[in-house]
Amino acid sequence: MDKKKLENIAYVILFIALFVLISDIVQWIAMEGYALVKGSTLETIQKALKAGQLGQLMAVSSVFSSLITIAFFHVLGWAKLSRGYLNTRPWAVLFWTVCLSLGLILPSEWLLEQLQLHMPNSQMRIFDAIMREPWGYVAVGLFVPIAEEQVFRGAILSRLLSVFGSRKHWWAILVSALIFGVIHLNWAQGLHAFVIGLVLGWLYYRTGSILPGVAFHWVNNTVAYIMYHIMPQMNDGKLIDLFHGDAKTMYMGLAFSCCIFLPALFQLYQRAVKKQ
Repeated sequence: MDKKKLENIAYVILFIALFVLISDIVQWIAMEGYALVKGSTLETIQKALKAGQLGQLMAVSSVFSSLITIAFFHVLGWAKLSRGYLNTRPWAVLFWTVCLSLGLILPSEWLLEQLQLHMPNSQMRIFDAIMREPWGYVAVGLFVPIAEEQVFRGAILSRLLSVFGSRKHWWAILVSALIFGVIHLNWAQGLHAFVIGLVLGWLYYRTGSILPGVAFHWVNNTVAYIMYHIMPQMNDGKLIDLFHGDAKTMYMGLAFSCCIFLPALFQLYQRAVKKQ
C-alpha cells in the first residue's frame, strides 16, 4: 500500500476520533456546568440523564457539538462547506432526494421490526428526553444532519474513495456506511444508519456534494421528530399501530412507499451526476 493511501486511512481514523471526542467533551462540559449551577454532582446529573431527564441540556449540548464539528472540519479544510453545488441549480436532484427519503422511512422501520431490533432502554430514555424538547429539533433536525454529512461523507467517504479508487467506489461507500452504523453504538440505530449510509454515500459519490445527503438526512430526522409528537403512541409501539392494527393497510402503505422510493432512486440514477 502506497504512502498516500496510508495517509488517507490515518485521516479517516482521525476524523472518527475527533467526531467522538468533540461530542464527548461538549457533553461533559455541559453536565459539569449544569452540576455547578445547580450545586449538584456530575454523578447525579448522569443518573438524571439516564432516567430520561434533562433533555434540553442534552439537546443544547448536541447543537453546540454539531456547530463546533462543522466549524472545525470547515476551517481545517477537511470538508469545506460551499455554495458551489447550489450554483448548478440541482433542484430536481434535491426534490427526488426528498422523495427517496420519504419512501424509505416505512420500509426501514418494517425491516427493524422484522429483525426485532430495539434501542437499549437507557439510550431510549435519553432519546425520548431530547425529542420532547423544542431544542431537540434544532439539534436532531437541523444541525446533526449537516455535521454528520460533513464528517461521514464530506471527510471520511472522500478519503475512502481515494483509498479504493473509482473502480471500487462501492467498497468505499460500504466501509463509510459501516462506520456510520457503528458510531451509533446500538443495533437498532446502527442498522438503520448503515442502510441510510449506503444511500447517502451513493448520493455523495454521484454528486460530489454533501447537500443531497443533508436534504435526505433532514427529511428523515424531521419526520421522526414530527411523528414523535403527533403520534406519541408509536414511540413504544409497532409499525402496524400506525395503521390501527390493520395488517392489510400496513402492507399497502409499504407498497406505496416503494412506489415513491423506487422511482426516486431511478430518477436520481439519471439526474445525480457530478458536475464538471
